[in-house]
Amino acid sequence: MSVAASPAASPTAPDRAASTLRSAILEGALRPGQRVNQETWAARARVSLIPLREALRALAGEGLVTYRPRRGYAVTELDLGELEEVYRLRKLLETDALRRGVPRATTADVASLEAAADGCRSTAASGDVAGQLAANRRFHDRLHALADSRPATRLIDLLWDSTEAYRALYYALPGEAAAADEAHRAIIAAVRAGDPERVVVLQDEHRARALERLRASFRGEADASPRNVPSL
Repeated sequence: MSVAASPAASPTAPDRAASTLRSAILEGALRPGQRVNQETWAARARVSLIPLREALRALAGEGLVTYRPRRGYAVTELDLGELEEVYRLRKLLETDALRRGVPRATTADVASLEAAADGCRSTAASGDVAGQLAANRRFHDRLHALADSRPATRLIDLLWDSTEAYRALYYALPGEAAAADEAHRAIIAAVRAGDPERVVVLQDEHRARALERLRASFRGEADASPRNVPSL
């Protein structure tokens, strides 16, 4: 007896609430340190408070929000020292992943990176901040996945998650998207050439310039003249 295929499951109320909150954080509607008003965001997500709270617990697990006793949830906020430590650890793990992964990159891997970079460019052209963030993440995820190490990629993902709320603040900077595209294309060329040390240097520059911009934001200089800082 044949069995009819089950229809795709519809998003649950907690899923819808999490998606609404995640987009608000990534698009900058909710900023680092800002308290999440549960009644307001339940109404915006068109859910009750119970699924909204489930969504907040899930986002806390992703590192996007933090629970504060007697004050509720707020968008995760880092101090400069913590931020610099995250980037130091990223450099260690990403460098190892690139040195192991780039020599084994195939033609299909390069094509996958090119497709991800194209996604970054097209979402930037449309002004879709959440789309830019997702596309940028896909590019770097594919780059680090070349090492074929699930433990390494899991740890790198955790570090990226911890600063995701900050990443959205920089997509509106003039020239930033173009500089990110330039950095991605240079990295792809070095991967295609099978040159892991060149990829490491380019990734270091990409990361360091982004951290410089983050430091400026902590000093209250977020509106200072940008120097074509690529995406984080």
